[in-house]
This record gives sequence, C-alpha cells and structure tokens, in this order.
Amino acid sequence: MFSVITIMIRRDILLAMRRPQDVMTSLFFFIIVVSLFPLGVSPEMEVLRGIAPGVIWVAALLATMLSLGSLFSADYQDGTLEQMILMPQSLALMVLSKVTAHWMLTGLPLVVLTPLLGLLLGLGGEEIKVLTLTILLGTPVLSLIGSIGAALTLGVRGGGVLLSLLILPLFVPILIFGTGAVSSMNAGTGTEAHFSLLGAFLVLSLLLTPWASAAALKISME
Repeated sequence: MFSVITIMIRRDILLAMRRPQDVMTSLFFFIIVVSLFPLGVSPEMEVLRGIAPGVIWVAALLATMLSLGSLFSADYQDGTLEQMILMPQSLALMVLSKVTAHWMLTGLPLVVLTPLLGLLLGLGGEEIKVLTLTILLGTPVLSLIGSIGAALTLGVRGGGVLLSLLILPLFVPILIFGTGAVSSMNAGTGTEAHFSLLGAFLVLSLLLTPWASAAALKISME
C-alpha cells in the first residue's frame, strides 16, 4: 500500500515539475490577493491586523480552488485515469495519493508563505503561529473535499464554475474555524476547540473523501 502511495506521489510531483506554471499560478495568486488588501482597504496596521486572518484564509481557499481543476484532468485526457480504474489496486488509495501530491505542491507552499504574509498584515508572533497551524490543518481538508468536486465535474464543459458552486459551501466551516482560532486567542478564550474541530474535519476527510472521489470518478468515466 505504501509503495503504491509513494510511487503515485512521486509521479505526480515529477509531472508537475514539468509544468511549473501550474504550481506557480496558485502561489502568485495567493501572494497577490493578500498584498492588494493594504492598498485597497487601508495601510493602517491596526485595521489590517483585524482582517488579516480572514484575508489570508480566503486567499488560501481561492488559491486551492484555482488548482483543483487540474487534479484529474491531465490523467483523464491522456487515458491514464482509465488505466487506474482498471488496475487491481484500490482507486481510493490512488485518489488519496494524488490529493497528497496536490497538497504538497499547492497547500504546503501556502503554509510556508503564511508567516511572511502575516507579517505584512501586521500580525504578532503568536497570531502568526496560530494562523499558520490552522492553515496547516485546513488546507489538506480543502484538497480532500475539493477532489470530490473535481471528480464530479471531470470532462464537463464549464466545469470550473460548476466545481466552485459544488464545493464552496463545503469549505465554509473550515474557513470559519480557521479564522476563528486567531480571534479566540486574542479574546483569551483559547484555541483548543478550533484546533480540535479542524483536526476532526481532517480525520473525517481522510477516511471518507477518497472513497467518495473514487466513486465520482467511476461515474464520470462511464
């Protein structure tokens, strides 16, 4: 099982490195969206500090969505996806491998960039730490849930718009608890509940979404 996961992750990362523009587009989008808020809202640090968690989380959510459309499309177009469905290995395991590679290429760089953008928006050290941890826990959930929408809209004309309509409502709880952790810390009420809920979302997503995405892929391929 672990050898299959390792091979699939390595394959997807190598293929992505041949098309670096796909990876860099999401990262530049994330940076540009966050960087525009001091220009469009206010240069005052107190104002920016109050909206920083929400700005960074919304930018991370949109950057993740921007890359979800290509999660299965390349394999679908060259016939690889059909071969994966016919292989004796579990399709859900292969989906999990592809989602892991997607997160390593898009979600993990967002986690690395979050402290720098937090400093740009005037956040303190503890606030940046909490925000980065929420991004670390939340972005895998975004990729896992997004894989269901990507599988359902595979090969559909205008699938990007449909994908957004399908998965945006599912992202709302992650957005609420991710941004709420920083506010709770500043209010002195603690962040344990927010981290517990984000961890629960991550565990449930790991257990359920690969199977749901695999079933959606089979439906889309019929």
